[in-house]
Amino acid sequence: MIKKHDRKKFGGFSSFRVIILSFFILIMLGTVLLMLPISSRERCVTPFSDSLFTAVSATCVTGLVVRDTATYWSLFGQAVILTLIQIGGMGVLTIGLAVIRASGKKIGLWQRSAMQESISAPQVGGIVRLTGFIIKISAIIELTGAALMFPVFYRDFGVAKGIWYSLFHSVSAFCNAGFDLMGVKERFSSLTSYSDNFYINSIIMLLIIIGGIGFLVWHDIGVHKHKIKRYSLQSKVVLLTSLILIILPALYFFFFEYGKLGLGERIISSLFQSVTTRTAGFNTQSLSQMTESGNAIMITLMLIGGSPGSTAGGIKTATFAVLFMAAVTVFSRRNDVQCFKRRISEETVRTAGAILFAYLALFFASGVIISNIDNLPLLDCLFETSSAIGTVGLTVGITGQLSIISRAILMILMFFGRVGALTLIYAAVPSADNHSRLPLEKITVG
Repeated sequence: MIKKHDRKKFGGFSSFRVIILSFFILIMLGTVLLMLPISSRERCVTPFSDSLFTAVSATCVTGLVVRDTATYWSLFGQAVILTLIQIGGMGVLTIGLAVIRASGKKIGLWQRSAMQESISAPQVGGIVRLTGFIIKISAIIELTGAALMFPVFYRDFGVAKGIWYSLFHSVSAFCNAGFDLMGVKERFSSLTSYSDNFYINSIIMLLIIIGGIGFLVWHDIGVHKHKIKRYSLQSKVVLLTSLILIILPALYFFFFEYGKLGLGERIISSLFQSVTTRTAGFNTQSLSQMTESGNAIMITLMLIGGSPGSTAGGIKTATFAVLFMAAVTVFSRRNDVQCFKRRISEETVRTAGAILFAYLALFFASGVIISNIDNLPLLDCLFETSSAIGTVGLTVGITGQLSIISRAILMILMFFGRVGALTLIYAAVPSADNHSRLPLEKITVG
């Protein structure tokens, strides 16, 4: 969790501002590269607005697109997008620290502190070793995912394309980005052509889940293996909450959304939709066929997102769990928020509430504004804004119809969702003086 008392500076910038600046520079570099004629199949200069939107979406691992990735962008353009996804998903500072370490230069205290904030690590100690672990495990997982998918993509696209498609979709799934190259079959079709392919669905789902549970949870699992009792409280909360948020929505999709499908496809589609909605952005079934109730559930899942210190966005599973436990504490009239026989601090509960408020306010206000600007149904616009701020990438098909102003709003939401609410707020608002306290007076709520 980001600590608001952070005061470490580097060249006049706090670590929060450096995180924001690093993402901004990466986005602008990606935009310039995507504008080059070599980046498009037609060898034409891509408009700045389209290039910027794509660069923001890729860097913020969202997946919303205004140009079909497979049919518009050249191999060079796709490689740029994949690089932005990889760096954006892992974190610019994570990659930067790895490069500094590989060059043999010393890593100072400030760099370690900034890295701690970037991946939501609990302490500075051991951060360099943890970064090495993250890079190594990420590479192993992505290459394994690509190798497993290769036989299917080799069958469908041949050797060269099979290798590229396997690597692209493995990185995109692990980083929870949702970019795909299946437009060669049908533009903007995502993975609908593999809706009944249990093998591909399973690999993509596993990559999404592994990428979305968080770097610290991986480390806990790596150190303690099957000894769950030794896991940190955060790892236990993340794993339990993630499991619940996969199973319950999947049951809803199975019984109320996909009743017309065969049993096998119905099961895998329900599970896939539940997994991908919380920040991955792929889809194997047409979203236009979903009911309004289904869309509302998907909006909720997109806002929750993945877990802290992961490649995913959203308010995060741990935030959702803390708020849920705080509600249970009030209902049961206990004094302290508790979980797994541990007490959760009041500061953590307040922070969780602030994060939820910020996300809900931006998500709803942005949806209303876009609905009025482009004269589109409010539910469709709320779906789009929840997808953007949750860095998901799912859409009901209105992204390409949006005006420049609406696209700008989505880009701001994607940036907000990837960098994080508290990082942006703490970078903008100076630390308050907490030495004095005002008189206490009660106010009635509820």
